[in-house]
Amino acid sequence: MRSLCVFCGSSPGRDPAYLEAAREMGALLAGRGIGLVYGGGGTGLMGALADAVLSAGGRATGVIPRGLQVREVAHDGLTELHVVESMHERKALMARLADGYVALPGGMGTLEEIAEILTWGQLGIHRKPCGLLDVGGYWTHLVATFDRFVDEGFLRPLYRELLVTERRPSALLDALLGWNAPDIPRWIAADES
Repeated sequence: MRSLCVFCGSSPGRDPAYLEAAREMGALLAGRGIGLVYGGGGTGLMGALADAVLSAGGRATGVIPRGLQVREVAHDGLTELHVVESMHERKALMARLADGYVALPGGMGTLEEIAEILTWGQLGIHRKPCGLLDVGGYWTHLVATFDRFVDEGFLRPLYRELLVTERRPSALLDALLGWNAPDIPRWIAADES
């Protein structure tokens, strides 16, 4: 794995454990020589994550829509910053630049990003690992919802295997590095994403 896309909040959240986990994930990525791909913001968990990568000597690549560049206060010290025109371009470029995906705590944007990338995996558009960093049980209810999808017949167990969940950054990264892609047929051509 050369690069990992991390989705997370542009706010720090209420629990200091969220910032701590973002910093730990950033230092871990840099220490293992894995580049960060993320939304390009300099605030909240996004900023803490990127700062930790950079301060540990790692590579941090941001992708931010022009309209959010000022509003989100784009990080001004990144290894590379791509400014795109839309959220669709942002997600597509982040997907192309990354070898795997992780969601740290965040809000609606984080949820939407990880849900879309999981859907792309279900459709066979990519065969890259996806994970949730379940800091303090933050994602517990979402994981239960995914399990309910399976129980109620709306999600095949095979597709549920696309998502790895761990509580510690090191355990999550180890799981992603050792992940074996389930044999999912390609329903949509990769260039249609």
